[in-house]
Amino acid sequence: MGKSARIVTVCQANRFHNTVEGNLKHVMKLLDIAFSYQPDLVCLPEAFVTASVEKPLDELAEPLNGPIVETIAKRAREHGSYIICPLYTKRGGKIYNSAIVIGRSGDVVGVYDKIHPVTTSHDYTVFEDGVTPGEEAKVFNLDFGRIGIQICFDIGFPETWQVLADKGAKMVVWCSAYNGGFALQVYAYLHHYYVVSSVRSDKSKIIDPLGNILAETDALKNVAVREVNLDFAVVHYDFNYSIPDKIMKNYSKRVEVRSRLDDGLFLVELIDPSITVEQLQREFGFEPSHIYYQRHREAYEYIRRGEKPPPQIAAHGKRAQYAKEE
Repeated sequence: MGKSARIVTVCQANRFHNTVEGNLKHVMKLLDIAFSYQPDLVCLPEAFVTASVEKPLDELAEPLNGPIVETIAKRAREHGSYIICPLYTKRGGKIYNSAIVIGRSGDVVGVYDKIHPVTTSHDYTVFEDGVTPGEEAKVFNLDFGRIGIQICFDIGFPETWQVLADKGAKMVVWCSAYNGGFALQVYAYLHHYYVVSSVRSDKSKIIDPLGNILAETDALKNVAVREVNLDFAVVHYDFNYSIPDKIMKNYSKRVEVRSRLDDGLFLVELIDPSITVEQLQREFGFEPSHIYYQRHREAYEYIRRGEKPPPQIAAHGKRAQYAKEE
């Protein structure tokens, strides 16, 4: 059963200070705005407290129980919200560019270490002045759904975004130093999950699984908010031309349907948490697009072997493929 979640993302708006304390003070003011919305999740930018602070990385990195984590964790505990807190961490004699998942009670419930730190030497022998690459594209089970995390230069490596989809992520949080641009919409569309960016520049975004930008910040408005439900399905219009009308007629205030006809897709997302998308699939006879594509893949393999594909029984039955039902 899905649970609605209010997602808040912030941008640092290129306002940096030459001390950790100065950066933290600025971001804490943004957190005050974020918490006024009673969020379920707040996303912060990549290594936000150390931006423009000219000190050795070994001095800037801290353990998971360090002062920055403790400060942010206290706010999470006070407001009962998850917070994605990115910073350089020092663990096991190594330094990582990390995103720490802080739970509603202020506990550290997970850590993602950036798999793809960017080079800071012309010969590719040093990365981010001494950062060790992470090893795993992790997913985290929050009480409103399954999320993954990527950080900045990870945007250039499609394979880890695919891994998160394979692991069942319904939302990916991307913390970064820069805006990221169109690629974020591409990943959201290709993998049919939400993408939420939080950046040190100006455009943090909340992007839906069809690639639509639902909310974003700018240089003056530094906080963006959107209510989402990670119990959703992206559906291909083939055999399903009538499904949006039927859902809207029967569940007008309980389910949201968003259409991208140019892409041949529509999204079914719950508003009322007392029902599930699985129930709607059974009631109206439709399947997510990834199952529709997989049915084709399986049939193609038989044909390539010179065999006739066995009949498949799909949820749509014998409905017309390219027409609404009368």
